[in-house]
Order: sequence, then C-alpha cells, then structure tokens
Amino acid sequence: MGAIPLSERVTENGEEQREAAQTAPHLWKISSVAILGAFLAQMDATIVNVSLSSLALELHTTLSNIQWVTSGYLLALALTLPLSGWLVDRIGLKAVYLWSFAAFTLTSALCGLAWSANSLIGFRILQGVSGGLLAPMAQLLVVRAAKDRMTRVLSFAAMPVLLAPLLGPTIAGALLHFASWRWLFLVNLPFGALAFTLAALFLPQDRHERRPRRLDLIGLGLLSPSIVLFLFGSERLAAPAGLAALTLSALLFGVFLWWARKRKDEAIVDLRLFKDRFFSAAVGATFLSQGVSFAGQMLVPAFLMRVADLSPGGTGLLLAAQGLGMMISYPLVGSLVERLGNRLVSVGGALTSLAGTLPFIYLSGHGPAHTLIAGALFVRGMGLSCIGIPSISAAYVSVKRENLPMATTTLNIVMRMGGPTLTTICATFLGWRLTASATAPVSTAYGAAFVLLCGFHLVLCAAAMRLPRRAGRASAQPRPASAETGNGG
Repeated sequence: MGAIPLSERVTENGEEQREAAQTAPHLWKISSVAILGAFLAQMDATIVNVSLSSLALELHTTLSNIQWVTSGYLLALALTLPLSGWLVDRIGLKAVYLWSFAAFTLTSALCGLAWSANSLIGFRILQGVSGGLLAPMAQLLVVRAAKDRMTRVLSFAAMPVLLAPLLGPTIAGALLHFASWRWLFLVNLPFGALAFTLAALFLPQDRHERRPRRLDLIGLGLLSPSIVLFLFGSERLAAPAGLAALTLSALLFGVFLWWARKRKDEAIVDLRLFKDRFFSAAVGATFLSQGVSFAGQMLVPAFLMRVADLSPGGTGLLLAAQGLGMMISYPLVGSLVERLGNRLVSVGGALTSLAGTLPFIYLSGHGPAHTLIAGALFVRGMGLSCIGIPSISAAYVSVKRENLPMATTTLNIVMRMGGPTLTTICATFLGWRLTASATAPVSTAYGAAFVLLCGFHLVLCAAAMRLPRRAGRASAQPRPASAETGNGG
C-alpha cells in the first residue's frame, strides 16, 4: 500500500481538528449535566447517612428503625437497576434521564414534607427507585458523548462524586444547625430544577437510537430480588435472616443465569456480552476493584479503632489520607491512559494499592505507627483511583454502540455487588479468626484478614493483566457496517 500524500494527511488532520473543536463544547455541556446528576444523588445519600442520629431524635424513633431511611433507599435503588438498559432501549436515554431527575426531585420534596419516621422511610424508598437510574444514566451520557475521549472525561466525571462524601458531613452539619432536618431533602429542589432544565436544553435527542423490545418480566423478577436479597444479607450476615437471604439470593441468581442464557438478546441482561474477552476482563477488574476498595473501608477503620485504639475522630483524620490520594490521582488518570494504555495504568494502580495495603500486615504484628498508616493509606488511595476508569472505559469500547445501555446495566450491577461480596468474605473471615484465636491478640486476627485482602489485590492484578493494552484495540475487531454507520455518530 502506498504512502498517503502529505496534502491528504494535512486535510484529514484539519478535518479531525475542526470536528474536535466542534465536539468539545457539546461534550462538556453533556458531561456537566451528567456529573451534576451523579453528584446530587451521591450527595443526598451522604447527607442522610451522617444525619441518622439527628433524624431519630427529631422523629422520636429508634436508630435501628431510622436506619431504614438509608437501607430502604439502597435496596430500592438495587431493585430498579436492572431496568436501566431496557428503559433506554424503550424510550431513549434523554427521556429516562429527565424522568428520573423529575422523580428524584419530586420525591425529595415528599421526604422534606414527611410527618413521621415511617412516612419518611416510604418516601425514601420511592426516591431510591429514581435514584437507582440516575447513576447509570449519567455514566451512559458521558460514554455516548465522549467517544475517543472517554477515559479523560470519565476521570474528571468521577471527581464530583468523590467530593460528595467529603462535603456531605459539612453540609449536613450546617443544615441541621441553622435549619430543620427537612432541608436535608428540600435542598435538592433548586438544584434538581436547575439540573432538569439544563438536561432538557443540552442533552441531544436520541430517539433514532431506540430499540424497543419486550420487557423480560421473568428475568427481572429473578435478578432484582436476587440483588436486593444479596445486599440485605451482606449487611446482616451474623443473623439467621441474613444467611437465609444470601442463600435465597444465590438460588435466584442461578436460575436467572439459566433463564438469561435461554432468552439470549431478549433477556433483561444479555449474557452474550461476556463472550468478548475484553469486556469480561473489564467486568472482572471492575468487580474486584470495587471489592478491595469496600473491604478495605471496612477493615482499616475497625483496625484503627480496635487495635490502634484511636477515637472515631482520629480514625477519620487518618482515613482522609486515602481520600487525598484519590483526589490527587483521579484527574491524571485520563492522560496516563492516553500515554501508557489501559492495561499498564490499571495494573500499576493494582500494584500500588497492594503496596498501600501490605504495611497493615506489618502493623498488625508490630504495633501501629500513625505516620506509616497515613502514608500507606495515601498510596492505597492513589492506586485505587487508577484501576476503575481504565477498566470501565475498556468495557465500553469493547461493545457496539447499540449495546451500550446493556453494558451500562451490567457494569453498574457488578459495581453494586463487588463491594458487598468481598466485604462479606473479609468480615466473615475476620469473625472466624477472632473466634478461633480467642486467646491470641486481636491484632493477629486483623493481620490474617489483611493477608486475605492482599490476596484479593493479587487477583485484581491478574484480572487487570487481561485488559487490552489500549481500549481502542478492543474495538478494532470486525463489525457489521450497520453498526458503524447507522448509530447516529
């Protein structure tokens, strides 16, 4: 094949630059709307989580009862999550996002007008139904708009969601100090109205991309309760009800897998996506990265308070080092992936997070050192932030554009279940070690639990090694011409 003439290359480069210049403002408008939606949903959950004691006092109920303000929201969120892909195919991404935002804002108002603990719990469950769709819809909006800039945009899109848990306690404290608890929810109204207006103005119409299909009611009836029972059982593993919920969840999930294989593309989640080795590798890495992150969030604070004998305030200050590490490295992930590729960045992040976890095995046997703990958590945070974005972008690039809604549903289910799975395993193992070694120091049991967590980090490294070197190569496989030219860009 002959070389391309210089004049043609200059013309092509000029066209690419003009297209990029035209796309950039449009991309950042869409991304801003998506980020605002994800931030509000995350902020709402954080504000409520840190305000449960105040809500119990104000509504004259027990902490165990008011806890369902959070648990009910999360379970309702998990219940609707499998519907997201079908809804996008049915009515379009813009319509789903607008309806979800409108419902989220309206139910926020209902929560603010609640007259009792039970009414608040009921309204929060309704809010969870719409909140369960906001996160995957925001993610899909960014992915559709970003195209070849996906990794860079996703890394910046994660920043507001990362900031929400840090800002939540401060905002909650100010609202409870200067206003009624009702403003924990009513504060969503002006921002929700603004976000809805911006979404209506900036989001492109995507009706031409709809692929209406019948709702797989049996698959939904198997998968959604399976996820809800799993999350419920993971939080209550020590109780007989928790173990029963996990057992039933596993049974329902097994039946769902059989049913989904039978239904193929008519299933609520198309398992044929996993035939692509890059998508399978990306899903596995995403599952494990969520798992080691959440398991560490359970083990490290418990270790600091029980073994290092730190107060909750002191523990929070040390844990801030991990958040700082994540905040510093997140904006750099996009440029790192562009230079080094998905595989190297993800493997490097997995090894770095492992390096930040290994010191806790040493600390368990030699006594805590605050400087070493802060440094290890900082390194761990930097590593964890470099795993998720390369894995998620590799997953999206490996599927056709028309399959993006289904891929989004699959990824969000995996992300929702990865944390509780590994957290449950580590918590069960820690409880067993504490019981089996009753005469040994408590630090010994925690040391063994950190060894297990490091083992999961090694598995994560192996999973990251299966990612494509660069996400663009995952999409280089032959595809039908209709998939390349008929997708609306």
